[in-house]
Amino acid sequence: MISSPISDKVHSCFVPLIEYGDRVMGSSRRILGTLGLLSCLALSVNVPVAWAAPPAPKELPRIPFTQRYQAVQHGGLVRASNAGIGCRGVQSPQAEPCAEVERGAAGVNGDYEMFYSEVDKDPDTYNSTRAELKVPKGAKVSYARLYWGGNLRVGEQKPPEDNGRVLVAEPGGAYKEVLADTVIGHRVDAGSDAYQASADVTPLVRGGGAGMWTVSQLNIAMGHSEAGAWGGWTLVVAYEHPQEPLRRISLWDGFEPLAAGGGEAAGETVEISGLDAPAGAAGRAGVVGYDGDRGSLGDSLTVTADSGRRVSLSDAENPFNDVMNSTITEFGRRPFVRQPEHMNNLGYDADVFDLSPALSGGARSLNFRFTGESQGHFLGVLFVQTDARR
Repeated sequence: MISSPISDKVHSCFVPLIEYGDRVMGSSRRILGTLGLLSCLALSVNVPVAWAAPPAPKELPRIPFTQRYQAVQHGGLVRASNAGIGCRGVQSPQAEPCAEVERGAAGVNGDYEMFYSEVDKDPDTYNSTRAELKVPKGAKVSYARLYWGGNLRVGEQKPPEDNGRVLVAEPGGAYKEVLADTVIGHRVDAGSDAYQASADVTPLVRGGGAGMWTVSQLNIAMGHSEAGAWGGWTLVVAYEHPQEPLRRISLWDGFEPLAAGGGEAAGETVEISGLDAPAGAAGRAGVVGYDGDRGSLGDSLTVTADSGRRVSLSDAENPFNDVMNSTITEFGRRPFVRQPEHMNNLGYDADVFDLSPALSGGARSLNFRFTGESQGHFLGVLFVQTDARR
């Protein structure tokens, strides 16, 4: 939901007065109508009007994964993403320096003093970051959704009332307020106060197109604690393009905590059916996760197709036993320009994996299995693109 200024305050006030004046005979009608209009204009200028804010979306501590969007079309999925908070100072004697962690060294957010990233130079905003959205030239945006989330309790406690609001600026544009339009995942436990919110931003992305998108005012706590500060945003966009292959695209979301301890007992399964992918089809799967630590092992992502063959989704930057390791990558590479562009994002993951090995024999359905790392983490988004049978 995109919020914009209301411009018809005066209209809603004086229309009834004019209608009343029209029922009066002769010159009295004109006098009363004029007086009514002038009175209303004065009232609208001098008396503040209390406008009821839209009701805040409901919050739940756990939201099972459900399908948000699905289509079969010539085109595909792209996304832009960045973390909203980074390392400012070392708090543990064993921790690597902040500069080394930003370049990709192992490090967990609980070992650092964390502070907002700022790229917009606007004194009226905080934790602003940018990322490039690569919508192909000539493509039409069919759907776009923005996801954001973070930890509200670190060195400070942020109010959850602000979870459902961020500011977004399209390439070269000014900030617009975006409000969550669905149930917000919000879970409080011994170490963190975690949430994820989202909103349909299709009209905004259709108008803004490809380029550098900026998001600010993410509700994230800064400072230092054992749990650590973390948070970020991801913009997922489905597009149509007549020159691209016919593909099935599917966007799923929820808010699922994977308990500390790791292994199958701390797992979560998402099944995507109705694919009808032919043998040898190409595909990709994207995941957004929160509080995954680089070097805290045990977390994995596997997918099983109809044949029962289980395939591990991993790459050079996301090892099979440390998939949620604070990276923003695509097939193990940097997929787009970001500001800032840290390799270790200290608790925020938005990765895309090659799904083709799981589709070698074709697939009518895919079963994604996530397991938790030793410290636990949260799942927020799964998006899948596969070739479709013609």
